Amino acid sequence: MKQIFRRPLCAGGLRARRFFARPINTCCIALALFSSVTVAADFAEPRGDLTLSAAISAALLRNPALHSASFNVRIADAQIAQAQRRLAPEVGISLENFGGALGNDVLESTLSLSQVIELGDKRNRRIDTARGSRDSSVIEREAKQLDVLAEVTRRFIDVAAQQEQLLLIRRSTELTATTLKAITQRVAAARSPEAEKNRATIALGRAQLDEEHARHILLSAHRRLAALWGSTEPNFGDAQANLFALPAVDTFEKLTAKLKANPDFLHFASEARLRDAEWQLAQAEAKSNITVGAGLRHFEETGATGFVVNMSMPLNFGNRNRDAIGAAALRREQVAVDEQNAFMTTQATLFEFYQTLQQARSEVSVLREQLIPQAEAALTQTRYGYERGRFSYLELADAQRELIALQRNAIESAATYHRTRAEIERLTNSSLTASQD
Repeated sequence: MKQIFRRPLCAGGLRARRFFARPINTCCIALALFSSVTVAADFAEPRGDLTLSAAISAALLRNPALHSASFNVRIADAQIAQAQRRLAPEVGISLENFGGALGNDVLESTLSLSQVIELGDKRNRRIDTARGSRDSSVIEREAKQLDVLAEVTRRFIDVAAQQEQLLLIRRSTELTATTLKAITQRVAAARSPEAEKNRATIALGRAQLDEEHARHILLSAHRRLAALWGSTEPNFGDAQANLFALPAVDTFEKLTAKLKANPDFLHFASEARLRDAEWQLAQAEAKSNITVGAGLRHFEETGATGFVVNMSMPLNFGNRNRDAIGAAALRREQVAVDEQNAFMTTQATLFEFYQTLQQARSEVSVLREQLIPQAEAALTQTRYGYERGRFSYLELADAQRELIALQRNAIESAATYHRTRAEIERLTNSSLTASQD
């Protein structure tokens, strides 16, 4: 990386480091961390220079949205356990001729025990439906994890980019201060008018204000990143990052092939299985249950006791659940239509990201390899000519502004590259990348 400004910002220093260097399997990390909710109790706030992998680990441990998503899976587990329960038997007692009703004072009492026998394998169908709901919850949690990881990457890039911008503005302030010193000497030697010194003084003041503004933006970027692991007071230092290391990505065709591995699309497969289970449950519920029972009947007048057996079932004329079955079948077809529409939309979005990525890489290459070296040479020549009276102060100031503007554009294009790459990784479920410690 060609250093724009090599002095550290403070005791910790803003230093350019390598990042986005090697892939890590975010899904494996997330599943491992979610296997124990007690691990969050041992959470240590990131301190010192921050890597992307450290930021990701902190967010996985403490991000509130991820903890909320884990509750949905636990709720689904409870629903499966409930679906596995069999219907409880019923006990009943009946009294006939109680209180001498209708002139008959012969009391008859019956104690019975009955059980509903479900036909159509309803219990297993309920279990399948509950398991399908749990699969959807798991995939939704994985999608939420990818959302959080992508957001960590975006905010980490913001911190790294703002660090570079602050370094650049400091370099601009130094250049302006050097120019003011040279002009002051020329004015003292009556080689330049006082107005040039005034202009240079104003330029230095503006540069100092820009530097202060950039420092506040960097502090805000730190806080926004730390908020992803629930911190209100960031304790980390510099982001270890080299914005100008631009890792390559696969071809658009290969990236498109990876789209279906995204949890957003795995959700459709899980949703289809859930709708299938609901359709089978609706068909099973079309079959009537049978209630069988047995009991003892006691005759008060004679003291005799008899054994009673009973059975009952609804009288269904035709399929009384056909509308529910039809609705379940339509929901299953709707999943396929939604999946196709989502895939086409996501593929178009992926293409836009891919084009943005290529453009950003080209801009960084042209700026750093061609335009910035030319601007640096032009500034050197203009300063040399200014010191010998060949160029005016305005020409010198323009040369400085042009160089700073090009360097700022390079930072912005590099940051755009990394942000877009993070979006592509989110869409394709590719492993996010982390700094090389």
